[in-house]
Amino acid sequence: MLRDRTKTESALPSFFSGRKGAPSPQPQTRTSHGLEQFFASIHGEENLSLLDFAAASQENVSFITALGHRIYSNDVVQTMDETFGVDSNFLVNQSDPERAAAFLKETLNFSDENFGGALVWDTLQFLAPAMLEQTVEQLYRVLRPGAFVLAFFHAEEKMASAPLYSYRILSAKTMSLTPRGGTRPAQYFNNRSLEKLFQKFQSVKFFLTRDHLREVIVRR
Repeated sequence: MLRDRTKTESALPSFFSGRKGAPSPQPQTRTSHGLEQFFASIHGEENLSLLDFAAASQENVSFITALGHRIYSNDVVQTMDETFGVDSNFLVNQSDPERAAAFLKETLNFSDENFGGALVWDTLQFLAPAMLEQTVEQLYRVLRPGAFVLAFFHAEEKMASAPLYSYRILSAKTMSLTPRGGTRPAQYFNNRSLEKLFQKFQSVKFFLTRDHLREVIVRR
């Protein structure tokens, strides 16, 4: 089921928006070892609450509830835009304590150890270092011990612009991706930096895809 505060995708201007007048983006389907590992990790579990950093979608709701779990969907990219602005000050504004607190309150204002897993997709790579550290700290807090996190990071160090997607779950190892613009990641992430980012967690596992996407499975 969906929680009351579930967000859907917004048509508001976005820091991540693509070119004006560009053709409507077409979804693509791909398999994901990370997604497969995530669902394998909760196999046999019952009545979990799962956190989804994507906008609410019927595909995600139907798949998660069919497994016997609950889903809380929140379009974190939309929250970034609303909190930090859609202009060139997007990264600078993340160092503003009031904006940072507002972002965390909107995104991760839950009780301790509330969730049995989290699908954060590609959102974390667009947060400035200090904001990212606070977000991961709060994510750790709201997850139960042993819970798993799925996150994506683009692996090209000199990438001028990383694409951003809307994610729809089609099966335990297949997803649909619809482009929703993109921008340069706030920093470059390699295996070592990701291990440092998630150092409080029990384990970090990587899957590097042919399209230079680093899929990361983290265990709380």
